[in-house]
Amino acid sequence: MIIKIVSKKVFLPVAVLLNTLLLYAQVKPLFPIPSQRQQQHSEMEFYMFVHFGPNTFTDLEWGKGTEHEEVFNPSELDCNQWCRIAKAAGAKGIIITAKHHDGFCLWPSKYSTHTIAYSKWKNGKGDVLKELSKACKKNNLKFGVYLSPWDRNHPQYGTAAYNNVYMNMMKEIVHNYGPLFEFWWDGANGEGPNGRKQMYDWHRFESTLRTIAPNTCIFSDIGPDLRWVGNEEGFAGTTDWNLLDTAGFTRGMGAPSTDTLTTGNIFGKNWVPAECDVSIRPGWFYHDSENVKVKSPEELFELYLKSVGRGASLLLNVPPDKQGLISTYDSTALIKFKQLRDKNFKDNLLSHSKIYYNQNRVQHTTTVLNDNNYSSFITTSLNDSDNIKIDFPKPENFNCIILSEPLQMGQRISSFTVSLLNNNQTVQQISATTIGHKRILTFPETVATSIKIKVNGAKATPLISEAGVYRIRDNLVEKE
Repeated sequence: MIIKIVSKKVFLPVAVLLNTLLLYAQVKPLFPIPSQRQQQHSEMEFYMFVHFGPNTFTDLEWGKGTEHEEVFNPSELDCNQWCRIAKAAGAKGIIITAKHHDGFCLWPSKYSTHTIAYSKWKNGKGDVLKELSKACKKNNLKFGVYLSPWDRNHPQYGTAAYNNVYMNMMKEIVHNYGPLFEFWWDGANGEGPNGRKQMYDWHRFESTLRTIAPNTCIFSDIGPDLRWVGNEEGFAGTTDWNLLDTAGFTRGMGAPSTDTLTTGNIFGKNWVPAECDVSIRPGWFYHDSENVKVKSPEELFELYLKSVGRGASLLLNVPPDKQGLISTYDSTALIKFKQLRDKNFKDNLLSHSKIYYNQNRVQHTTTVLNDNNYSSFITTSLNDSDNIKIDFPKPENFNCIILSEPLQMGQRISSFTVSLLNNNQTVQQISATTIGHKRILTFPETVATSIKIKVNGAKATPLISEAGVYRIRDNLVEKE
């Protein structure tokens, strides 16, 4: 069966249209499924984090909250430069540290005196969030924020009144700088200037954000829209379910184990896909000493394989320097990373192959797996010996296969095997577990005339939306 979304401009004969609708009705979504905001977010795949603030100028990673506001004074801040580089790198959005643990606000908040309004930068008239949100719109990038709940400066931190402060800051940001594609929370909860820790009113924060920004994805270790992947190395599990059981867990305290966050739950009751956060440098904020430690384009490509290529999203931190610019060390690596992706994923060998799929032991041909449409898909059956077969007109050299599931129908496949054949003789087999939005498999380069893909395990009727076969550079093949 083929399910394909047809443009309203295309008119099909009535009989064909009715038959298509009938087939569609036979395939029911496997719940839970993503919301519209989650679906749109998954298609972004790669976006940037920007850690920027007093730590940039004090050479710290975690500010103490006692830094004088005047320390923040970038000489050449240019958010358009950030966005141009992000765009050239293929990132789809930018998330900025609107307030880190030191409590310093990159906007002139009415609810704190530890803000850029009290800095020397632009004589206190500047607003980083305003400049970045405008630059994102100009460069067709999505805009998001990280607002640390921990505040080592605010005098009301550690009291019930601080929850009102935090909620009002959220409202300021959403009202003045939205729309936001993501609101990023962590569970950081240390002592404030009064020596006390805060009891965060997470339920109130979440319900408020849902009301004022219903299209914004909320990230935290337990979601509700995106989950922390359980590490800051930038990789998801080789098994990665978009599902998570969150009942009984508390955000920031008593969250699921990091192993569970990395793999998700096969029968999880909530759709909470993984986000892989990692920095292009050893630290999260800019340090001159780390200029020679920026990840290489090849290292970034490997992170891409281990995050996006395992069904998660990649949030790559690129911190601006003291001038307020992304350094040439970082920008060079980012641009070359994009060139690696473009060059190695340019030629899909499926474009000149024949693709077959089996359903209930009946073989059909299809072009759906190579139409660049994640909404269209084929259905197959678990009782077939091979679900998908790809025949090349001549022997091909390749070392990379990409598969995708239509997430709007739920995540279904739990295990599958790819067999590479040369003149009907199996020359290599690759086994894997989950697929999700995108699964990229790499292996030693092989000469083959055909590929067979067999689904070994699935929670419901297996569905495949996209596929690709590529020859990438040998040194880019995923390392263990």
